[in-house]
Amino acid sequence: MTDRDYMERAICLAKKGRGYTNPNPVVGAVIVRDGKVIGEGYHRIWGGLHAEREAIASLRESARGASLYVTLEPCCHYGKTPPCTEAILEEKITRVVIGSRDPNPKVSGRGAEILRQAGVEVVEDFMREECDRLNPVFFHYITTGTPYVIMKYAMTADGKIATKTGASKWITGEKSRAVVHGMRRNCMGIMAGIGTVLADDPMLNVRLEGTGDISGPSEGPGRRDPVRIICDSRLRIPEDSRICRTAKEYPTIIACKGPGEAGSARDTAVEEKRRRLEAAGIRVVFLPDHGGSVDLKALMRYLGDLGIDSVLLEGGGELNDSALRAGIVREVKVFVAPKIFGGAEARTPVAGLGVEAVEEAAGLKLQEVSRVGDDILLEYVTQGIG
Repeated sequence: MTDRDYMERAICLAKKGRGYTNPNPVVGAVIVRDGKVIGEGYHRIWGGLHAEREAIASLRESARGASLYVTLEPCCHYGKTPPCTEAILEEKITRVVIGSRDPNPKVSGRGAEILRQAGVEVVEDFMREECDRLNPVFFHYITTGTPYVIMKYAMTADGKIATKTGASKWITGEKSRAVVHGMRRNCMGIMAGIGTVLADDPMLNVRLEGTGDISGPSEGPGRRDPVRIICDSRLRIPEDSRICRTAKEYPTIIACKGPGEAGSARDTAVEEKRRRLEAAGIRVVFLPDHGGSVDLKALMRYLGDLGIDSVLLEGGGELNDSALRAGIVREVKVFVAPKIFGGAEARTPVAGLGVEAVEEAAGLKLQEVSRVGDDILLEYVTQGIG
């Protein structure tokens, strides 16, 4: 086997931690001596052992003189666990092959340098592109302090997300819906607009246990539901909605523009409703922009301060438009179903006024195309946005 074979194994291991390590990265590690894998592991859950220490714990024999293949630069600081560089040196590992560089200021080259100074052979940037693809969320969050936002929607072959009557269940097939629940599980937050709540009365939780991403089922330690985030500028959410009724079971945040003029009827009504919602277990936050809506950039800063590193945006057309215009979207995942609704009044994924010229369009770069049952999944990253 080659260095590439071992790093590919480490990448496969890393993927098993998706949805459970946030806001930490997913990382895989493989220990090899004399052409034989003698230990391997991955970061299983936030607060648990890092991949290197998991691999060391799995050792079936001494790692003296062995090589370690790890998808991300080993940490060199004390956090939830001691530095991985210490464990590597204690085991007398003599060669470390690193995929991604860690942008965390607490590491950022120091981990590799500590190993070099101790006499360890260090190879950096090995299969870096493949390893970097494991952690776009972590890289974004650790450098900006704001969540990595993934816009997801399902549409027909003619670009509709609902019929002219508003009916939208179900556009895509069962396999696509299972993949979506995996996406929800992999993100720390899920965001929708009040229009979606009023139209569909959704739960916005993870209902299919054991569902992973498109590459296969997760092997993590059980279900984890994302924090539900509702953008509701005028605080219209019905108190008997499923979101409100289940807020003590599923963490829920409602962002609105706040009360009206002090002493006005609106001011009093909003404050009274806010108190009732908070008594039901909902966190209500006032984040007005200059146009009478929710300031999405301020909301991202607020969520980042709470430690939420990723948000799956399942908004309707209006919220999707606002998110794109605010420049907060990093990825777009589009499920295309083999159906045609037709109709000029049928809703589309992005509403608003739209652009006037082609060159004003939000730019996307295609990353992957997959078949999911009878549907097609198009995965893009944004460019020229934000």
